[in-house]
Amino acid sequence: MNKTLPALCHLLVALLLLLPHNGHSAGLPATAKPDIQLASRYQGQENVREYYVSEKLDGVRGYWTGKQLITRQGHLISPPIFFTIGWPDFPLDGELWLGRNRFEQVSAIVRTQKAKTEDWRQIRFMLFDLPEHKGSFSERVKAMRAIVTATNSPYLAMIPQEKLSTVTALQARLKQVVDNDGEGLMLHHQNAFYQSGRNALVMKLKQYQDAEAVVLAHNPGKGKYANKLGSLLVKTSEGIIFKIGTGFSDRQRQFPPPVGSTITYRYTGKTKNGVPRFASFMRQRH
Repeated sequence: MNKTLPALCHLLVALLLLLPHNGHSAGLPATAKPDIQLASRYQGQENVREYYVSEKLDGVRGYWTGKQLITRQGHLISPPIFFTIGWPDFPLDGELWLGRNRFEQVSAIVRTQKAKTEDWRQIRFMLFDLPEHKGSFSERVKAMRAIVTATNSPYLAMIPQEKLSTVTALQARLKQVVDNDGEGLMLHHQNAFYQSGRNALVMKLKQYQDAEAVVLAHNPGKGKYANKLGSLLVKTSEGIIFKIGTGFSDRQRQFPPPVGSTITYRYTGKTKNGVPRFASFMRQRH
């Protein structure tokens, strides 16, 4: 027997062990999770004059790395080639958006690896920040406007940023957005720098509260919901377990968020035991 064969076998095994392994399925390619900025809740004690105000869009958050488009969880998004032609080679933070009250549609398109070209032609990447820009938000607003103009892409736009002088004007703007099926408002302090994680100088303002929870179980429905979802049993990050039985479309009741997934729900206040009142399903986090 050739004495070199065992040595060659050991070498081949060693080389195979050094090859990179991707544990994700082909249907859900992933890259590094981006260090995105997260908003805090509006407290009502801030000087409104110091903030830029924009609409909080009900879409899918997207992150352009300079080379590819990914979700907040680091999953690769695969738009047609034309969608990102001419985009800059540095990061952009924004929202993939179809319009108000169309979250389910845009989410389905984004999650489909080979979505129809005509579907993507309806979507816009609504830019709202520049993660690697070192300036204040006021400076980033100017930079974003210049980038959108220079890029001249029909699929890249900027969320309008405006200044309001009073809390009354802010509440009026919120009412206008909500009355037109919008989700709420975002407030960015003019001097705030972009930072990963929760930023106290970036706030969201809604007419209701929302939070996330993990799905523990599916409870079967009755009557018109027989053989479909009746409610979700969920658990919050504080360990509170409760049911959510409203807010689902017929399709969501037929194909509910899987056990172990994270969902966003809306609610109005909490009981003395910390259970969210009037909890209603909003969406599954992807």
